[in-house]
Amino acid sequence: MRLISWNVNGLRACLKKGFLDFFWAANADFFCLQETKMEQGQTELDFSGYYEYWNSAEKRGYSGTAVFCKREPLSVTYGMGIEEHDWEGRVITLEQDSFFLVNCYAPNAQRELKRLEYRMEWEKSFLRYLLSLDQKKPVVLCGDLNVAHQEIDLKNPKTNRNNAGFTDQERERMSMLLHAGFVDTFRYLYPDRTGAYSWWSYMRKARERNAGWRIDYFIVSERLKEYIRNSDIYAEIPGSDHCPVALELDI
Repeated sequence: MRLISWNVNGLRACLKKGFLDFFWAANADFFCLQETKMEQGQTELDFSGYYEYWNSAEKRGYSGTAVFCKREPLSVTYGMGIEEHDWEGRVITLEQDSFFLVNCYAPNAQRELKRLEYRMEWEKSFLRYLLSLDQKKPVVLCGDLNVAHQEIDLKNPKTNRNNAGFTDQERERMSMLLHAGFVDTFRYLYPDRTGAYSWWSYMRKARERNAGWRIDYFIVSERLKEYIRNSDIYAEIPGSDHCPVALELDI
């Protein structure tokens, strides 16, 4: 089973930069998007052979997630069932026979950390949500989680310490998630690989210099780790300030 996750930073813009070429070439069983910045039907798209599920923010042109899958899920849930968190279109959950797929676009703590407090509340709720799912079936979580967990996960950890996405609080929350029974699939396979990033600033030719951050993840329930066959980062794929990440599971 092949899964792709990609923060497209505006799907309509990404469509003009080769999105569909990669979409069809990837031939994924599940293709998850974050930061779609649109609603279903705002542009003509033909995803023949895929079921489509969209969760758009109430604020137009902001945030949003979508999932395209070849097999119809048993059920689909939008959000976490918590009103204060669910208006930004950040979470879609698909129930399959043997697992839950959760597509997530985590809130950004923003400049001067003005949204860090909200981010921490969101993290608490999201962990509770994942654990409630995990009690029923294993979970496959993917998306832009807006945090570089370890120093190895960004080019310049010292100068970015306590910037949004690399605060002690956000990193601790990621550690709590992993300690609660989840596995970062990329680090499980490649614990020491450096220079592996999924996001680069548009400034100062950061992508050309590979001065990036790994903030896009596939994370699975620990009892699925024996089924992990590969976890990859497609840094060569253009179209967004993020690149696609992939997971292959033998389930």
